[in-house]
Amino acid sequence: MTWISKLTTAFGLLLLADACYSAYEHSVLQTHRAASLSSLAASHSGAASALPIDITIETIVATFIVCLGMVLGTSKLRPIQWRVWAGKIEREGEAGFLSSSGEVEKDYVGNPFRLLESRPGFIDIRTQRKEFAEWVKNQ
Repeated sequence: MTWISKLTTAFGLLLLADACYSAYEHSVLQTHRAASLSSLAASHSGAASALPIDITIETIVATFIVCLGMVLGTSKLRPIQWRVWAGKIEREGEAGFLSSSGEVEKDYVGNPFRLLESRPGFIDIRTQRKEFAEWVKNQ
């Protein structure tokens, strides 16, 4: 995660913690108010008070900010189809999986079909085609 995404996520979590604390304080205040009112008037039915709109809005905004920070910190998406991903690995190699700092990403495992290609008895058409082209040039 970059520092911008970490900062955005931390700010969102701080807002979310503040909204949770505000909701807790509101519920405690309503409980004490209901208890004091019930002692004054026994016939009064204590209607539960809804959460104030500012706490609700703060909770929703904080959730969106946390989600934004998480999305900003995700790595580049990989192709869904294996053949597309394997083709990119064959064409670009490690250079196609460099992070912004210039290092190879952690989830780069190389060619996913490496075990199949190294298996004895498996014909590698591309290599044979290159060898044949070189042989024709030499003839």
